[in-house]
Parts: sequence; C-alpha cells; structure tokens
Amino acid sequence: MQDDVPQQSVFRRISTKIIGRPRNINDPSIFHKLSLIALLSWIGLGADGLSSSSYGPEEAFKVIIDGGHTYLAVFLAIATAVTVFIISYTYSKIIEKFPHGGGGYIVATHTLGKSAGVVSGSALLIDYILTITVSIAACGDAIFSFLPLEYHQYSLIFKISLIFILILLNLRGIKESVTILAPIFLLFIITHVLLLGYGIISQASAIGSHVNQFSTGLSGDLQTIGLLGILAIFLRAFSLGGGTYTGIEAVSNGLPVMREPKVKTGKRTMMYMAVSLSLVAGALFFCYYLLDIQPVQGQTLNAVLANNLFGGWPGGIFIAAVIIFSEGLLLFVAAQTGFIDGPRVMANMAVDSWFPKKFAALSERLTMRNGVLVMGLAALFLMIGTNGSIYFLVIMYAINVFLTFSLSQVGMARFTIKNRKKKEHWIRYLLIFVIGFTLCFTILIVTIYEKIGEGGWLTLIITLAVILICYLIRSHYYKIKKAMKKFDEVLLLSSIHLVGHLNTKSVNPKHMTAVILVTGYSGYGVNTFLSLIRSFPGLYKNIIFVSIAEIDSGSFKGAEEVEALKTSVQSSLLKYVQLAQRLGFSADYRMDVGTDVVETASHLCESIAEEFPKVMFFTAKLVFRHETIFHKILHNETAFSVQRRLQWKGLPVVILPVRIDI
Repeated sequence: MQDDVPQQSVFRRISTKIIGRPRNINDPSIFHKLSLIALLSWIGLGADGLSSSSYGPEEAFKVIIDGGHTYLAVFLAIATAVTVFIISYTYSKIIEKFPHGGGGYIVATHTLGKSAGVVSGSALLIDYILTITVSIAACGDAIFSFLPLEYHQYSLIFKISLIFILILLNLRGIKESVTILAPIFLLFIITHVLLLGYGIISQASAIGSHVNQFSTGLSGDLQTIGLLGILAIFLRAFSLGGGTYTGIEAVSNGLPVMREPKVKTGKRTMMYMAVSLSLVAGALFFCYYLLDIQPVQGQTLNAVLANNLFGGWPGGIFIAAVIIFSEGLLLFVAAQTGFIDGPRVMANMAVDSWFPKKFAALSERLTMRNGVLVMGLAALFLMIGTNGSIYFLVIMYAINVFLTFSLSQVGMARFTIKNRKKKEHWIRYLLIFVIGFTLCFTILIVTIYEKIGEGGWLTLIITLAVILICYLIRSHYYKIKKAMKKFDEVLLLSSIHLVGHLNTKSVNPKHMTAVILVTGYSGYGVNTFLSLIRSFPGLYKNIIFVSIAEIDSGSFKGAEEVEALKTSVQSSLLKYVQLAQRLGFSADYRMDVGTDVVETASHLCESIAEEFPKVMFFTAKLVFRHETIFHKILHNETAFSVQRRLQWKGLPVVILPVRIDI
C-alpha cells in the first residue's frame, strides 16, 4: 500500500506539468482573469462560424456546378450574407434575454418547456461533438490538399492526434487555449483578405464578360427549366450549404466565459462574427464564379482557388500553401468551440437532472473536465467511425444545428408574443424571429429530405438515443427526490419535539467529538444526525458539522453567486448547530470552499482531527435495494472517497447507510 504514495505523487507532478497548477477559487480577481474580452471571444467562439466558410460554400457551389448553373453563385452569395445577419440578429436578442448563456437549450427550456429543452439540448450536444469532428476533419483535408495522394493514408491518424492535443489544451483552461490559438486566427484573417481581395480585383477587367455569362445562364435556364426549376436548384444549394451557419449559436451559449458586461461583450462578439463570416462566405461564392472553379480530386475548392490565383506567381505555390494551411489551422481553432460550449450544455442539463450531476462539477483548473473528456472521446469515436469523411460529417452536422436553430426561433417568437405589452416594437422583433424560423426550418427539411439516406438517419437515431437516456436519468433522479421526502417528515418532527434549552457551551477539544459531513439543511442530513445519536447514545459530547461550498458550473458565474453560495451553506450549518444544541450537545461547524468536494472535505477533516484528538467522522450514503452500474454513474460515491482518504491518514470514518427503496 505504501508503494502507491510515490506513484501518486509522480502522477500528480506530471499532471500539474501538463495541465497546470490548481487555481485559487478564493482569489477575488479570478473571474476577471479567466474571462474573455470580445476579441478573444471572437477567436474562441467565433472561429467556429468563420471556419465554416471552409466547407459550407463549397458544398453549395458543388450543387450548382452540375448542369452549369454557376451563375446562381451570385444569388447564393447575397442570400448567405443576409441569412448570417438574420440569424446573428436573432441570437443577439437571445443574448439580451438570457445573459447567463445556455444558448438553444436554455431558450427552448424557458420558452417552450422542458421537453423542448431536452430535445434542443441533446441536439446541441451532438452538434458540438460534430463541431469538433467536422472542424478537425476539414482541417486535415485542407492541409493534406497540398500533399501527394500517397500521403493521404495518414490523414486519419493526423486528425486523431489533433483531437488529443485539443483535449489537453482544454483541460488546462479556456483562456489559455484561446490565447495560444489566437495567432492562428489572425493568420487566417490576413491570408484570406489577400486571397479574396486579389481574387475579386484580378477579375475586375472581365466584369463585362461575367455579366454577359450571368445573363446568358439565367435566361437559358428560364427557357429550359423555368423559374420554379431555378428556385428548386437554388433552394437545394442554399440548404446543403447550411454548414456555413453552424457556428453562430456558439456565442450565445458561451456568455459565462466573457468579460463583464457580458451582454455587451456577447453582442460585440456576435457582430464581429456576423460581419467576418458574411464577407468571407459571400466573397468565396463570387471568387468561385468569377474564376470558374471546378473540383479537383484530393483538393478542397479553396485550395483550387488559391492555386489558380497564385500558381503563376514566383513562389506562388508557397503562398497558396500558406493560405490553405492557415485555413486548416483555423479549423483546428474552430474545434475549440465544441470543447467550450459542449461541456457547458452538459453542465446546464446536469443542473436540471437530465445528465449525471458530476457533469456540473469543475476541476482544480476551473474547467468542466468531465465534459471535456466526454466531448473529446465522442469526437474520436465519430472520427474513426466515419473515417474522417467531411462529406458524411457535414450532413450529420447541419441537421442538428438547424433543429436547435428552429426551436430557438419558435421559442423567441412565442416569448415576444407573450410579452408584447412590454415591448414597444414587438411586431418588428416577431417578424425577425418568424423569418429566422422560416429560413432555418426550410434548411432543416431540405437537408433531411436530401440526405436522410446518406447519413442523416444516423444523426436522428443518435439524437433520439441521447434524448431517451436523458429521460431515463431524469426519471431516476425524480424517484430519488420522491423517496427522500420521507426524510423531510423527520425534519418536521425533530423541530416539533425538541425540549430544553440551548446548550451554548463551547466545544471542548478534550471531549469525544463526532464530526458529521452534511450538505444543505434537509431531512436527509437531520436523519443522519439522529441515526448517529441512536447508534452511539451518550458517547459524544461535541458535535461538529462540516459542509463544503462546492463551486460548480451553476455557481461559478461571478463573485456574487459564489458569495451567495457561501452564505447559503453557512446558514444551513447554523441550523444544524442549533438543532444539536437544543438536544443538549456542544456544537459548532466548519466549512470550506472548493471545486472538488472529496479533496476539500478531506483536508478540512484533517485539520479538525488536529484540533480534536478524540474524534470520529461520520458521513452518509444512499443504499439501493438492487445497486447497478447505472447508480454508480449517476451518484458520485463521495462518502467512500472521503472514507478512503481519511483512513489512509489513520482517521476513523463511519458511513451511515440511508436506504432508498426504489
């Protein structure tokens, strides 16, 4: 057993070296240090939207190449820019209404109900897993575009390696990862201003011929397939290019990581992303059309565009390679959004009992470690399962994105109607949300219709499976909550049948002392205390109540929320102390603040043992009639973890069983 100690310390040192030292939760400036200004938020969250220009416009343009309808690229450029601004504007209004973030899950839950919320949340989770997978897959494709075909067999290994790198970066912290990736983002902006600016300017002298080509193509299609035929082709291309809009929602979900005032920072970030995405995506359509770009095996359309523009320059191949390399690197940055927002959706759903409670916990680095690991492992599984195919992944991606978009637009429209008396220009807002819903729902239906047999069915099945699991988890927690009500009767009886005066004597370190680990003041905690009295009558003179103010994703939103949590925990402990005093015990309490309940409670108990030599520690654990692996996943086993740590220190710990008959 002693051999384990040096191994653990070595592991700890390695972990600290890779991930970083624990953060000080009591540092009053911690929120300021971890928050992102609008520029960094644009990089960390907006990169997802901007990077989608690497594959969204390409998918749309490939549709109109077939049959020679490339003149529609002009309409697609305009429609794409307008759609970006409409969806971005609706999400700016969502930011105003929900300043604590949460995106589509919170919007649907609060405006349409819990059932709509879990559908939106489940779709978002799959969406963010696909954000990671799609971005890394597109990154690999962009970088390998400039390598000989024989090297493409190593593409999948390269993509898997990038996911592992992002997992490690995000275990260190959001701000650290964004700061490290910032130069990549700036390189993309600079190189693509060169690419798109030169692409349009170089064709200025041929504007007349392109206008004639546009006119000829449009009039020819009007005569052969008619206006409805043209609209059908345009709608199909517009919808299958829906991947262009997939990152817009990320900003509204990531508000908690932004600098105060969060709403102002969030709206500014949204503006940066909307302008940059609309300009880049729109300009790409124009460049594809003006230079008559055609697909080339093993290359993205952007790689073909860069080669066409700079291939004849001295060192032009190098310039083109740098441009596409920056595009690939930006896609790597964009995958970061999945690691920022995915765990946050999990945490919000865990708080509402749709997911195991442990997903709301924070690590020592104040990151949602469990969520980061799940997102990373799920992305790895998808990457391997699809062999890194960007075509297959984008199909899966767009469906869930627009399901969430549609629910959010409906929810905000409903909210606007319900609160129309409070809004002076409510009809204008309602119209925007209706237009947003029409666009998003149209893209959703067309994408499902076109791609249901090419992988779209898998997205729907996975999403339905996640929704089902969420309902099973929530049902379990509901049964636990219902079964725990019997302990509230104990709380009521204990407050009625107390007799005598308060024992206000201070606790004496020389007397036998019982230390009880409790959470909030409830029938469960009172039952644990009364069980101790019944099991060891007259043995203990002192009672010390211990509780940890656990900082999780629900409370880690600002200094005020943390202080409110501390006050709440202290208030509960004082009630326990008063109860013990009325039963004739000398009583006191101890509390601490931390992200890891087990580690924080263990350290606190060790210090109590130094103060009270004659001490015994007590904690409680739920015991089920038929315990399964399902119970172990949904419950943290905190009692056993604390017991193991304290027993290693030579301290006695008793776990009192609390039976739950479900």
